Amino acid sequence: MPEAVSKKYRLAYLVTHPIQYQAPLLRLIGHDPDIHLKVFFASTFSAGTYDDPEFGQAIAWDVPVLEGYAHEVLPALPGTRYPGDRYFDAWRPFSVGLRRRLLAGRFDALWIHGYARVPHLWAMIAARSAGVRVMLRDETNGLGRSTGGAKRAIKRGLFALLNRCVDGYLTVGTMNERHYRELGIDPGKFFRVGYAVDNAWFQARIAESLPLLPSLRSELGLAEGQHTILYAAKLIPRKAPLDLIQAFARALSAMPPNQRPVLLIAGDGELRPQAEAAIAALDLAHAVRLLGFQSQQQLAALYALCDLFVLPSAHETWGLVVNEVMNAGKAVIASDRVGAAYDLIRDGTNGAIYPFGDIDALACRLCEALADPVRLAAMGAESRRLIGAWDFAQNLAGLKAALAAVTNPAPCA
Repeated sequence: MPEAVSKKYRLAYLVTHPIQYQAPLLRLIGHDPDIHLKVFFASTFSAGTYDDPEFGQAIAWDVPVLEGYAHEVLPALPGTRYPGDRYFDAWRPFSVGLRRRLLAGRFDALWIHGYARVPHLWAMIAARSAGVRVMLRDETNGLGRSTGGAKRAIKRGLFALLNRCVDGYLTVGTMNERHYRELGIDPGKFFRVGYAVDNAWFQARIAESLPLLPSLRSELGLAEGQHTILYAAKLIPRKAPLDLIQAFARALSAMPPNQRPVLLIAGDGELRPQAEAAIAALDLAHAVRLLGFQSQQQLAALYALCDLFVLPSAHETWGLVVNEVMNAGKAVIASDRVGAAYDLIRDGTNGAIYPFGDIDALACRLCEALADPVRLAAMGAESRRLIGAWDFAQNLAGLKAALAAVTNPAPCA
């Protein structure tokens, strides 16, 4: 406690469950000399093996998600835990006891990840009643969503109410900020805490995998010098893997036989049978490898191996996989529905952005990227340079700026 008392800010963080991307950032914050951090989870189901409904299988992360920072699992109202405590939804588990902990810990601010769960709305009210400032971080944006109608009006009304409780918004990127402005939020409450990954960790894993690439190429049946395109995401409708398979078939038919690449598909989900059927119908069995779910360690090797990465999603609030592969120095093609594209992709410089659903446009981008290996390598190098400034150091600086502003608000004019 004496060490905590001596720190400048006392910060509580509320999140549904341990998230592998966030764990290294929480460790960094937890060791910062200015911030005393305590993380409150609704559940820790994701710390071990658990069933992901979108992957359609049991998964376990190969990185520690609970080490290096203080944390606690909040109690839940009886009968409100998700069956078997295996996941969460809009109201389960309904966590309680946060207000008492905020008061006992004399916290200055509560950072909440997400707004669409009833327990999180309740937490905002509890924090305000305890005199604790509230900061909200959520990756919401309007990409791929209807711009009008009842849902839009309801969301705008919801944020009008939320805004009364929220002192600062920890924004993840350009499209996130644009959406908040469209919902009527004052940009003066924005503090950029961009969606980032542990760049150093990924770069180290990628470097470790380099000696293994010859054997991996052999295992995947790749010819010497044959280019590879990588897709790494769940096989679900929102990620649009079938669009990529169709575009790849069209691109392949336009390339000389000795220059045709292989498409690697890393991930699993409900669309796997349809993906297999499309590959067979388009006679692509020789050119597509369905790899199934891959751990972060395995993905690092695939990032190092590939020449080009593609994310064709219909709606992607961010897409951290883009950050990951840029750490390997690879060019990226993404649809205009991918939030990360607006901050991390410079069209024609380190990749390309195409209109979602335009199969011909995607096929054209694939052909253009692979036509010139020297230019493709230069685009990859630019990706590595760009991602260097999109990191946890920026996150920590943005968080501190938010804490300084919300805990010492400027006097009214």
